[in-house]
This record gives sequence, structure tokens and C-alpha cells, in this order.
Amino acid sequence: MKKIILSAVCSMAVAFSAFADVVSRIDVSGNQRMDSESVRLLADVKIGNDLNSEDVNQIAKKLQQSGYFSKVDVKLNDGVLKIKLAESPTVNMVTIEGNDEISNDDLKKEIRLKERSSYDESVIGADVQRMLVVYQRKGFFGTTINPKKINLADNRVNVVYEVTEGHPTYIDKIKFTGNKKFSSKTLRGEILSREHAWWRFMTQFDVFDEDRIQYDQQLLHQFYLRNGYVDFQIKDAKGVFTPDRKSYSVTFNVDEGPRYKFGKMTIKNPFKDVPDSQLYKAIKMSQGDFYNVDKVDETVSALRSAVAEHGYAFINVNTIPEKHNDNRTIDLDFSIQKTNRVYLNSINILGNVRTFDGVIEHLLPMREGDPFSLQTIEQGRQQMMRTRYFKDVQMVPTRIEGQNLMNLDVKVEEQPTGELSGGIGWSNINGFMIDAGITENNFMGRGQIVQIKGSVAQYQKQAVFSFTEPYLFGRDLSGGFDVSYTTYNYSSLGSLGYDRDSLMLAGRLGWKLTDNWSQTLRLSASYDQNYDLQSSGWQVADLYTLGTNFKYYNMDTDFTQNTHTGVVANLGLAYTGFGSTETFMRYNADVTGLVNFFDNRWQLKSSLEFGLVQPLDGDYVSRVYRYFLGGESLRGFDVAGIGSRNWAYQTYSLGGMWKLNGSTQLNFPIFIPDEYQIKGFLFTDYGVLGRPPKAEYEYLGKPNLIDQDVRTSAGVGIYWNTPMGPINFSWGWPLHLNPYDRERRFLLSFETQF
Repeated sequence: MKKIILSAVCSMAVAFSAFADVVSRIDVSGNQRMDSESVRLLADVKIGNDLNSEDVNQIAKKLQQSGYFSKVDVKLNDGVLKIKLAESPTVNMVTIEGNDEISNDDLKKEIRLKERSSYDESVIGADVQRMLVVYQRKGFFGTTINPKKINLADNRVNVVYEVTEGHPTYIDKIKFTGNKKFSSKTLRGEILSREHAWWRFMTQFDVFDEDRIQYDQQLLHQFYLRNGYVDFQIKDAKGVFTPDRKSYSVTFNVDEGPRYKFGKMTIKNPFKDVPDSQLYKAIKMSQGDFYNVDKVDETVSALRSAVAEHGYAFINVNTIPEKHNDNRTIDLDFSIQKTNRVYLNSINILGNVRTFDGVIEHLLPMREGDPFSLQTIEQGRQQMMRTRYFKDVQMVPTRIEGQNLMNLDVKVEEQPTGELSGGIGWSNINGFMIDAGITENNFMGRGQIVQIKGSVAQYQKQAVFSFTEPYLFGRDLSGGFDVSYTTYNYSSLGSLGYDRDSLMLAGRLGWKLTDNWSQTLRLSASYDQNYDLQSSGWQVADLYTLGTNFKYYNMDTDFTQNTHTGVVANLGLAYTGFGSTETFMRYNADVTGLVNFFDNRWQLKSSLEFGLVQPLDGDYVSRVYRYFLGGESLRGFDVAGIGSRNWAYQTYSLGGMWKLNGSTQLNFPIFIPDEYQIKGFLFTDYGVLGRPPKAEYEYLGKPNLIDQDVRTSAGVGIYWNTPMGPINFSWGWPLHLNPYDRERRFLLSFETQF
């Protein structure tokens, strides 16, 4: 027996010695671009290693998986490890052909195969799959992509992805089952997907996209939660091919559940110096209102802001609901977690290569040592984004361990701030128009604004150069100057009846008085040549003006609906004298209020404007410097279409020494999806134009047609914010007019940028 065991052990030893060997030499052949030592490192083998047949196979596998070689052969014989290779070709160029619906830039984002890399078919296959997913998301399910390899000299290849685009797969029907409280039409309006129609050619929402269907389900959940249906569920949501397999039919099977109202609402406040009354004012709903998840989220944000104003940062507000099925109410307990006051230790500005730190510091409303406030930080982020200097701004707070101090990293991603613009347009007032301009909004990284622009219209031409320094002397004081040359060819337009050439030089200073109020001081010199059809020849006028303007701005914008809520007002006065051809004071004031309602889709806008020019040397001011009403300022009437008239020149308005005009307009959605940004409006305009100077009460001994009567008008219109620019149509009907007034019922204007 012992002899048998001994024999077996000897046999195993012999076998092991046959399949294992110590590497005494490594020979590498077939490599051209990669040197032999790099191959050895890649194979992870060196002289002296004890290898068996499995080890040799692993070496071959490592080299093959590296992607650098198309063929690998590894053998071990008498201590010599022989590695024979055939290198993969080098990719010379990667191109895409046949794609029309999706750009090269978008498809190349999905390609991992790069120029000067090794040719790898596994990478190419993955690239094809990713590009197909992009096409499928746009509804082109029949798309095929065929990769081709073109062999070149020196073991190089070009790779071409040949795309054959299929037809988009549209959504033919969107159906809902199980819905009883809301109609299918209402629910279709709440989701992003749309049924295919020929007029949806500017959107992709009617193309089937599985990711969008998932998002639609989230939108439905949010819609029902906003309306009190907290038990709402989507049992199934799927899209199936129509019988002709040319489009999809999408069905949402829903379970609405019962509707709930808000019950009792309580707040657990751990801060003694934060009044409960202030916190309860932050609650956005009342007991008995239908449950609305948006109101709950708004309340949580308002509570955080209210507490943060007292210096307590990073608080948590836990919303604890208690549902009562018997009376269908939900009690809410807002539990605020206690924290200590936190202060800013340091503010670090990162990522700005071009913009000076000082410019960014002026935009931030907080300083080191201030109480830490999330609301203030968000305010600073928005102020920085509004400058358009940055593509992205991130505020990253980091707490110092063991201290009530916070470091704030302001991380910015800069973007080009220069603009080369151009546009064409047309309106009833200025006729056909072409404009072009160059603007740099962050000149030399100092936040300075430099602008050169010009426009040519049928009745007006203008060239402007402007410079603004927003932080004069390192303070929150803006300064700048403007140079402009404008020609007005109004002798054949409406009721104006004059021409004017004007060269203007102006300097200005501006500063903030409060968060909402600002003031501007302006000094200007205007060198004019005026031609009035009622006078003889051209008249020279030099005007030197010092004026100031106070502006109030408190406006919130819903960028989705492009509607606004708030108030904007201006109050200004200016003195023209200092040796001017004419001497007078000018006073002006205007206020505009806007309010949104019905999910911010409706907007009521009301405005009032007043102007007065007061002569200081005699009782006369030239007609070109008086006020006129009509056109866009009083729809239903022609430009300068109301007011006093010369009995011999009834075509032209004499203008007025003062004016008061206003408008009330209701903007509302019409029966077209919101994504087309088409809205209708109803309006009523009113205005009074004061009398001209007494010197023009008569002409050649005969009294002129002098009045300061009230004019009113009403009308309807359509506003369309097209991808090429806004188009505005309005129809106005005068309700009160005098016999010599000039009407213009229809107004049209459009503008596009390129």
C-alpha cells in the first residue's frame, strides 16, 4: 500500500514539474507602437515568476482585455515566455453620417471611441446602443446604426457610424381609465405628452418617449395631491402600438381615492426668541381648505426662512401628518428641530478665471461675520445669475466642526458675456426695421458694460455707444455715459408731421436707496435740427439737461407662464437750461401693477402715466418736445392721433404740454397648449392730452381746434411668443373721440433675433 501512495506522489510531482516552470526570459514580438517593457508591465509578469498553464492563460487574457491588441498568443517553453502580438489598429477619425433629426454634437456625446485610441469593437457596439437610445427618446424607434471600419496605411482605421433614421413614432391617443373626479381632457392638460396633431410641428411632446411617460406619472401624482387626493395611485401606464403599427396609444389606469381637507395645524417651536405668531403667519393654508401638497411645501420653506432670519441655519422642519378617514381630514404638525445660531466665518470665491473677486463680492448681500441665512445666500446666488456672467453658481456651505461658524464656498462657472445681436421687425409705428449690435456685459472681467448698436427703420434711424461702470470708486455706485445719433423722419407718419436730427451726449450716476428703490442722476447735451411742417425750414436747438429719476421695482416672475406679479414705478424730473435754446422743466411719473391668478396663467395689468413740460422762459416749447398720444399709448387711435389741431393742418397734432394716460389689460390663455406661448388679451385704454402753448391757440387770426378732452378705447388682441420672436396683434375701437381725431383700429408688430 505504501508503495502505491509513494508512486502516486511521485507521479503528481512529475506532472506539476511538467506544467510549471520558472520564467528565465521574456520574448515579445509583433509589437510596433508599444515597447516590449510596457507589454511586460501590462501582462504583469517578470523574470523569476513561477508559472503554470493557468497563469499563462491569465496573461493572455489580460493582454486581450486591454484593448490594445487584436490577437494575443502566449507560450511558456523551457523557461522562455514567448508573447506574440498583433496590435489593434489606431483610430484615425470617427464620423457620423446620415443623421438629420439629431445633430452630430448630440450624438458624439454618446460616443466613447476616440481618435488616436485603439480600435475596440466592444466599445463601438456600446456606442451604437447609446445612440439608439437617444433616437428612441425622440420617438425614432425604427432607426438603425451600422458602424463601418475603413482600413488605412500604417495600421490606422477610420470609423464611420452610418445612420438610417426611421420615422418618428407619434402618440395617436392618450386615454385615462378609472378617473371620475376629473375628465380625461383635464388630465391630458396636466401631463407633458400630447396627442399628435399637424400644428405641433415645433415641439416633440407628441412623439412617444418612455421616459416622458414616467415623468407624466409624476405630474399626475402632483396634480391629484394638489387637489386633495392623497390616496391617488396609478395602477398602470403603458403605450402600445396601434393596429397599423405606425403610432402609439397611451393609457393611464388610475385610482383616485377620496378627497381630503386640511385639519388642525400646529407648530412645535423650540426657539424662545422666535415668536410663535411669526411662524403661524408663515402657514400658507387654512383649516377646511382642500389638501394641497404645494401649500405644505411652501409652508415648510416659509418656516425655514422665518427661523433663518433669526440666525438659525440648517434647521429641519418635519411635517407629521395624521389622516382621519372618518371625516376625510389631515392634521399637520410642523416640528422644527432646534439648532444654534451660526455665523459666516469666511467666503471663498472659486472658479472665476476672468471675473474679478471684487465684482462678485459686490453682488453678494452677506459679509464675513454676518449671521448665516439660507435666504440671503439664495438671494446672492440669484443676483449673480441675473448678471449673466456665469453659466452656473453654487453656494456650498461647510460647517467648522465644534464651532457655530460656517465657511461658504461660492463656486462659479463663467460663460461668454459678449453678445453679437441682430434683428428684423415691423410695426405700424416704425415700419420695417433692421438692427444690429455688439455688447460686452463683463468688460475685462470688471463687470463693465460696453455696447455699440444701430438700427434702421422706415421712420427712424439710430446709432448708440454706451459705457457703464457698475462699481464706481469701488462702491455700489454705477456710472456711465452714452453717445447717440438719431434721425426721425416723422413728416409722413401719422399725425406727427416733423423731422428731427439729434446728437446726444449724456453722463449718468446711479445708486440703490433700498432693496426696491434706486435713483439715477443724468446730465445730457442734445444738439438738434428740427423741421416742422407748420414752420419754415430747419431750426437749430441746443438743449442741456440735468435730471433725476427714482425707480421702484418689486416684481416676481413665473418663467414657465411668462407672467409677473408686482409693481414697477418711476418718478422723474429734469431741468433744461444752462444756455439752452429753450428752457423748461419736465416732470414724469408712471406706475405699473401686475397680478397673476388661476395658476399664474391669467394676468391683470394696469398702468398709469403722467407727463408735464413747464416752460421757464415765456410760454412756448417747440412741438417736437411736447407730448403726443395714440398708437401703442392709446390703442384704437393713430400715432399722435388725438389732441388739438391747427385748423389749416388738421392732419397733424399740435401736441400737448401735459398728458395723462393709462391702460388696464387682462391676459388669458386661449384654447391652445401653453407650450406655444399664445395668449389673448382684452384691454381698455384712456388718455387726456393737454393743450398746446397759448401761442398756438389761433393761426392767421383764426382759432385752432383746441381741446383737452378724455379719449377712451377698448379692444382685443393676441400675443404669440414664437421661437423666432414675439408677434403682437391688437384690434382697438375708440369709445370717445372728436371729429378730427385719427383712428387706427389694427396694430401689428413683430421682432426676431438672429
